[in-house]
Amino acid sequence: MNEQRLSLVATPGLLVDDALLCTGFFSFLFAQFERLNRNADKCMLLHCCTDTILCLRLSSSYSGLEESRLSPMPKRAKPTYLAMDKENQIIGYVVPIFRGSQEYASGFSDTEEARVKESAGYMARRNLFTSGLEMERTEQTSRKVSMRESAERISLSKRIYENEEHHKRMNKDSLMHAPEFVIKPRSHTVWEKQCVRLHCTVSGWPDPRVVWYKNNVTIDPMAHPGKYKLESSYNVHSLEINRCDFDDTAQYRVSAMNSKGELSSFASIVVKRFKGEVEEALPMPRHGLISEYGITFDTHIVDGFGVSFGREGETMSLGATVIISPNLARYQPEVQWYRDDVLLQPSKWCHMHWSGDKATLTLTHLNKEDEGLYTLRITTKSKYETYSAYVFVRDADAEVEGAPGAPLDVKCQDANKDYVIVTWKQPAVDGGSSILGYFVDRCEVGTTHWSQCNDTPIKFARFPVTGLVEGRSYTFRVRAVNKSGMSRPSRVSEVVAAMDPADRARMRGTSAPWTGQIIVTEEEPAEGVVPGKPKELEVTEATKNYVVLSWKPPGERGHEGIMYYVEKCVSGTDSWQRVNTEIPVKSPRFALFDLAEGKAYSFRVRCCNSAGVGEPSEATEATTVGDKLDIPSAPGRVVPTRNTDTSVVVSWEASRDAKELVGYYIEASIVGSNKFEPCNNKPVKGTRFICHGLVTGESYVFRVKALNAAGLSECSQESEAIEVKAAIGGGIPHGVLPEWELPRGGNVGGLTKHTPRWTGTHEAVQYPPYTMLKLNAQTGSVPGPGAGSSAVPASPTPPYGISVLECVRDSMVLAWKQPTFIGGADITGYFVDYREVINGVPGTWHEANVKAVSDRAYRVSDLKENRKYQFQVRAANMAGVGIPSLPSGTFVCEEWTIAVPGPPHDLQVTEVRANTLVLLYKPPVYQGRDPVNGFYIDIKEADAEEEAWRGVNEKAVLTNYMKIKTLKEGETYVFRVRAQNKAGVGKASEPTEPVLAETKPGTTEIVVDVDDDGVISMNFACSNLTPDSKFVWSKNYEEITDDTRITVATSGGKSKATFNMLAEDDIGIYSCAVTHTDGACSSYTLSAEELKKLLELSHDHKFPIIPLKTELAVELQEKGRIRFWLQAEKISANGKIEYVFNDNSLSQGEKYKMNFNKDTGVIEMIMESLLPEDEGTFTFQLQDGKATNQSSLVLIGDVFKGLQKESAFMRKEWHRKQGPHFVEYLSYEVTPECCVILKCKVGNIKKETVALWYKDGREVKGDEKLTFTEGVLNLEIAQISKKDAGVYEIVLKDDRGQDTSTLNLTEQGFRDLMNEVFSNIANSSTALKIQSTDEGIRLYSFVSYYNEALQVTWHHKDSAIAFTDRIKSGVVGEQLWLQITEPTEKDKGKYAIEFHDGKGGLKRTVELSGQGEATAEFQMAPYFLYNRARVAGGLPDVVTIQELKALNLTCNISGEPLPEVVWLKNEREIVSDGHYVMKLEAGKYASFTITTVNTTDSGKYSILVKNKYGTESADFTVSVFSPDSKK
Repeated sequence: MNEQRLSLVATPGLLVDDALLCTGFFSFLFAQFERLNRNADKCMLLHCCTDTILCLRLSSSYSGLEESRLSPMPKRAKPTYLAMDKENQIIGYVVPIFRGSQEYASGFSDTEEARVKESAGYMARRNLFTSGLEMERTEQTSRKVSMRESAERISLSKRIYENEEHHKRMNKDSLMHAPEFVIKPRSHTVWEKQCVRLHCTVSGWPDPRVVWYKNNVTIDPMAHPGKYKLESSYNVHSLEINRCDFDDTAQYRVSAMNSKGELSSFASIVVKRFKGEVEEALPMPRHGLISEYGITFDTHIVDGFGVSFGREGETMSLGATVIISPNLARYQPEVQWYRDDVLLQPSKWCHMHWSGDKATLTLTHLNKEDEGLYTLRITTKSKYETYSAYVFVRDADAEVEGAPGAPLDVKCQDANKDYVIVTWKQPAVDGGSSILGYFVDRCEVGTTHWSQCNDTPIKFARFPVTGLVEGRSYTFRVRAVNKSGMSRPSRVSEVVAAMDPADRARMRGTSAPWTGQIIVTEEEPAEGVVPGKPKELEVTEATKNYVVLSWKPPGERGHEGIMYYVEKCVSGTDSWQRVNTEIPVKSPRFALFDLAEGKAYSFRVRCCNSAGVGEPSEATEATTVGDKLDIPSAPGRVVPTRNTDTSVVVSWEASRDAKELVGYYIEASIVGSNKFEPCNNKPVKGTRFICHGLVTGESYVFRVKALNAAGLSECSQESEAIEVKAAIGGGIPHGVLPEWELPRGGNVGGLTKHTPRWTGTHEAVQYPPYTMLKLNAQTGSVPGPGAGSSAVPASPTPPYGISVLECVRDSMVLAWKQPTFIGGADITGYFVDYREVINGVPGTWHEANVKAVSDRAYRVSDLKENRKYQFQVRAANMAGVGIPSLPSGTFVCEEWTIAVPGPPHDLQVTEVRANTLVLLYKPPVYQGRDPVNGFYIDIKEADAEEEAWRGVNEKAVLTNYMKIKTLKEGETYVFRVRAQNKAGVGKASEPTEPVLAETKPGTTEIVVDVDDDGVISMNFACSNLTPDSKFVWSKNYEEITDDTRITVATSGGKSKATFNMLAEDDIGIYSCAVTHTDGACSSYTLSAEELKKLLELSHDHKFPIIPLKTELAVELQEKGRIRFWLQAEKISANGKIEYVFNDNSLSQGEKYKMNFNKDTGVIEMIMESLLPEDEGTFTFQLQDGKATNQSSLVLIGDVFKGLQKESAFMRKEWHRKQGPHFVEYLSYEVTPECCVILKCKVGNIKKETVALWYKDGREVKGDEKLTFTEGVLNLEIAQISKKDAGVYEIVLKDDRGQDTSTLNLTEQGFRDLMNEVFSNIANSSTALKIQSTDEGIRLYSFVSYYNEALQVTWHHKDSAIAFTDRIKSGVVGEQLWLQITEPTEKDKGKYAIEFHDGKGGLKRTVELSGQGEATAEFQMAPYFLYNRARVAGGLPDVVTIQELKALNLTCNISGEPLPEVVWLKNEREIVSDGHYVMKLEAGKYASFTITTVNTTDSGKYSILVKNKYGTESADFTVSVFSPDSKK
């Protein structure tokens, strides 16, 4: 026997730990074979094993025996620890137990002969388990034991059968599982030049793909020959790093991924250096040259790539030659590619190659997502070198002319079990007509089938996709559509899995360590628990197309999974309707469609499981359906600036108050062409862009559009025209400069790693209002010729006053002062440079930040401790980056350890008057040992000595502002601030600029006003505004951005800040500053006393009589409830309401439900129904302090009866709508093709609901055109005639009830319908045409469809024509004609055809006056007659033929060009098929064949031939008779 194995099947309820302890039991097990040789029961033994450990299955293989006999040296099979069934499916674990079998009672021998004998003995013993032995054993045992064993055998057989059936039902997906780390890589600390190895063991099915990362960058052994070695063998994966150096200190990540998910594990490597080695051997920061092994590398990038243009679908390669000196063999620099400062990774979209001296990036399939600034970065141990150029990607040619460009940047967000939100960006090209919307498609991974997710196009660039299958993966794409057609699809999104976010995070996170044990447990079955209420339900997104809800699962939900039902309710009612009645959702997200735009809804959610449906969650606040995100406003002024011979720099002002801005599209047009072309096909987020590809010498104008998810804004105003030619001194080489990431010092912004840790904004900025107070009159213009408000802005002057606010071991926080001249445009940010000073010799300048910072303070990181540094700062505005400031003093980078705080910074002076001003400042960055607990302000005259500094306040103030009131008019002062903590007072700040204490002419103050309505407002006016000025309101000198307390309105030179509801929370100092002025500002202090006075004054103004928004009114609600209500303009919390009916006071009870909403002022009383005794006068009496008011409503006579009747009807309607019902009753619609569609809309239906159609009491059956989709029922009548007149009825019913809708299409109803059909026919008619014929002149018009009941009247000179043999009219197909034979002078004049539709009718007219077209017809008649289409003859008038015979008729036709031939039966076109065969041979023989004639073929037949010169027809009649009828 080759080998015996025991399969341990891990079934619920058994612990594999017990199996691991059963080695001794196996000796006992096989010793039982000898005892059971005669009378043992195999099933009994197996059952004994099952009760002890697991289900034991004995397997023996004859194949192994045969192999051992044939092979002289039998090979032992490779050990495996997985148990397989017949379908090779994993069902458990295998433990080999019979190796070294001398230990066991069975006595296995090591020799081959003994092994064969043992195998034979075992087979013999197994064969003894026969029915005969079973009978012998039964005779020897008692009845009780026999019954027990029989029951156990049946139980075991059932378990084995169920187990086998279970594994037969198992599919591949049930065995597949996400990767798991059996052994994780561990962290190491090694010495330099040692080797280190990280290894891990990963399990998963299918086999995971393993990738190693260093600091989140993929490790490529080919890019670093000899450095890294990757190995994978039997699920064991390793990374070996050869000769570690200091740069190998990093965090390493190993990622395992298969189709079921992804999992990562982390380990760190720390490389240490022996003491005594020189510090210079350490890798230096990326700035500054260092020596690696005594070598300094010089890198040069030559033969670079330029600005490139491509089209979607093309392939593009970017390459550059790299020269590194000295040229060392096997030296590998680090080669990186970036797009818009984002590091690119190899993928199917981009391939990277390094040949030793040339770096190449290949974009395999261009899409607009590939547009951007591409940067090649070559990094050596000494420094790095970069090269950049812009790549533009144009749209591919549209498949349909006029169709828009493809959307771009499709992404998936908020993925869940059956739901995902798809977002995209709108294209720049709309094809010449506005985009109507977008279609979202999805494709399941592993298939090629794309299915459309939305039936109607959506305009919002965000769409929730529902109905995903949990566990499946999907990709998405988007198409745009306009009136011309559909765009090409976008690039597909990244793959997203439909699964619970918690499961996704768990799969990507860390797992528990491997313990070497497998424990399978079975939980005791628990009773079903009805889940609790979902928590934190909210509306996360609301548009006019859909509303998205999100919530959290309940805490009480039992052990099984839960699903959800979503319910909605129209605001103001209490009728809740379940949205997903058929299928509950699995995700705690749901998107609701088909909501009425403009209506307000509330929502709630219920949980459900097998135990039942839980209680509903708390309802959401009322949400009005509509787009909450507005389309951004148009960008501001557009300023073009010359750059190169083929490019122009375009700058613009950002869109104001734009929410969720995605970016901008820039368009250019040659002056005079009025045709704008996009300059970029991928939105840019900056406010400056370089437009390439322009024609040298041409003049262009530019405009800009902003976009967000709601759509594209209106275009900005066109810029001034600019001629394309090179600027003096050359231009900027790149295509875009987002947020002033300008190239400086040879490096491109965004690639260095000097990440600021100071809390500053790094985006396009708007300064706080008081930063703008220094902008005086000269900020609006540029000195020199052409200065003025329309002049081109200039770069700002350098900042100054650089100081240090904080210093730690490796960083410093700097502060500086704003430039004295900002260049006529707002400063958008600052750039900081630094250099090291060694032995008094300054080094090379390096950039500290690559993105502009908005604050005048910045932390410079990655400095060296105890080294000396100098700094310089540049300011930037929309015109560019200014020149740098003078170098600062030399500062030592050493950690501050003083106990007191550092200096405050950013001092600003505002509200300057003759005797007062307000000083603003920011707290120190360095806090000292304890938090700052106050500030002291010092003052001195500007020309006084340092000793003249004196304190303003004796007690420290806690605020970041202070009003100084001790000034002398006409004196000039400077100020400084000191901060204190528990340890003491710190260093003083830098002093302010000198400030003259004077009240400037035209200075105004804030005026507080209470109007007649009691509205309290603060008003401020300014007379010296500039075009860019803004009023900025602040509270306690912090800008007011929340409009819940105050509403600001500005008009012209006045601004008003209105208190929405003045209260104690509004106490504070309010100020208003006007930007871009000479310090126009003022403040107002609202104290508690002032608050009280204003409230009293407001109340006196507003409430002598309580004003009402609405008088007492009555309205009917759901279920026919009667609601009496009114709304007060405003009423305090102390207001009282008394409800009176016929001079009797009413109180809350079962009949009357009163409600008073003190927030909205709505007062209401609700009654369930109206009884006869309720007829009379209802009155609401209001009282609020001294103010009173009342409103009455009289309900008597017909008014009361009408309201009572309507209430009863609505109550009846409510009960009707509890079952299936009609939302819209049966009506009809006539299509442009003159088809009649009977339609209705139904609601509250379910699968069991049926719809039955009736006509005149008879059920309409078998109509294949009957549809029942999306709550709409249609019945189509294709060719309506009198036989279709009748009474149509539809019945909707199920177990909840039924509803009926009837449409009377008889007499007047049918006439109205036919008139609408006739109106459509008339509107489809073509203009009257004139045609020469053999007999004379023919007037004709075509219609899209002809109905025999259509009434048509021909007119000549406004009189109806009396038809004779000379003047005839008729119809051929869809052609209505009037034939005038042998026309004379009397036949000239105006002709008209009148279509009658029961209303005004429609006339088509033509003038037959012998001039123009008519004269041409007369003159060309001979030519027309010769070339027009003719039927030469050959057709009989009547054909009588016997049934079942074949009929063949042939006639001659002529005409040039060759006529078109149409055969008609009873005025309707015949289509060639197996019954009718129509042929045209040699261009002149037209044949008509009926293969087998039957009685239905009887009728009037016609042949119609026509070409551009005329039309002619010939008629014949076919009469079919049956032989029997003939007799």
